[in-house]
Amino acid sequence: MAAGAGGKRGAAVVALLAIGLIASGCAGSGAQGAAASPPATASAGVRTVTTDAGALRTRFEGLARELGVPGAAMLVRTPQGEITATYGVTQVNGTTPVSLDDHFRIGSNTKTMTATVILQLVQEGRISLADKVAKYRPDVPNGSRITIEQLLTMRSGLANYTTTLALNTALDTQPQRAWKPEELVAMGLAEPPTFEPGDGWNYSNTNTVLLGLIAEQLEGKPLAEIFQERLFTPLGLRETTYPAVSDSTLPEPYSHGYMYSTNVDTMASNVLPPAQLAQAKAGTLLPSDTTRLNPSWAGAAGAGISTIRDLAHWVEALGSGAVLGPALQKERLAGVEPVPVPLPPLPDPQYGWGIAKIGPLYGHTGELPGYNSFMGYDPVQKVTIVVWTNLAPAADGRPPAATIATSLMKSIYGG
Repeated sequence: MAAGAGGKRGAAVVALLAIGLIASGCAGSGAQGAAASPPATASAGVRTVTTDAGALRTRFEGLARELGVPGAAMLVRTPQGEITATYGVTQVNGTTPVSLDDHFRIGSNTKTMTATVILQLVQEGRISLADKVAKYRPDVPNGSRITIEQLLTMRSGLANYTTTLALNTALDTQPQRAWKPEELVAMGLAEPPTFEPGDGWNYSNTNTVLLGLIAEQLEGKPLAEIFQERLFTPLGLRETTYPAVSDSTLPEPYSHGYMYSTNVDTMASNVLPPAQLAQAKAGTLLPSDTTRLNPSWAGAAGAGISTIRDLAHWVEALGSGAVLGPALQKERLAGVEPVPVPLPPLPDPQYGWGIAKIGPLYGHTGELPGYNSFMGYDPVQKVTIVVWTNLAPAADGRPPAATIATSLMKSIYGG
């Protein structure tokens, strides 16, 4: 779930939700990180939690190597302590090791921020979940029947602008183009709706960019200022930013991001053709550097930047209720519903008001060309898992950070 979720493709985005229930085994030596914490088990009546620091680091490093990522980082927190690890380097053929201080593009994890702002405005009585979108945007097809809640839950039926050929061609040919949110919305609204409002589920970045524009309309200020005032400053997220549309840089220190092939060529499938896949595994085909691809094309759906510790702090605030009142927070967590898209053999992905539930964790995933991230928090067991990688997708099509994170989750919960 990024601006591709995180990415730009529909089916792959849904798979990122469901992949939270896959177990992946791996082997390898332990990565560097914080001191080991002793195994911990949960009290009776809830799922057992075990945190073997050495085993988690071994699993993390083994999968990072298997997925062929240049670099990756992980952070796991439980009531017994914090376990961290890093793998590889920040640049292909470079020598700078990945660090926990590195900034990266968080993709659709940004959606949780946009949705939270809308829910704060709901609390303040300035907008209602039942409001029709036409009240704020009369240009939206079916806007007199689409509710704000349906934008949040991906049930509006509005087409996803990031799956259009026009957008993907532009990403390949004009990587530095600065996209205004209205341009993004226009692409989505120009496509026929995928279903009648409320009659289906479709991960559409058009929904979230619209929500960002509505927040700006209500607040009378740019979304970057809204995030800073409502979220980043109160929570002390000093390393988290929402860049201006003209800004394709990342704060120092940062990791470069990489992807294979092109956006157009991977619209139908993230998996490289067999010959190229073999070359990638052999190291004779290298991914391209997408670090400076202007993230404005993702807008309120995925343009954010953060670090692993800030993202951990954010998802903990998101899951614990630090950003909403108790009543609305309870509704938000209880409101996740199964995604009505068949994904055998993957069971029970869930989505709600701009938040996903992946196993016992509430959070999201994020993917932009070159970066994949996963953030999740279990408010019952107080378990946090955050992983990022500087390759997205992997040569075999898997989302690297989500694959690693869900393997860690299976180890922690004994699945």
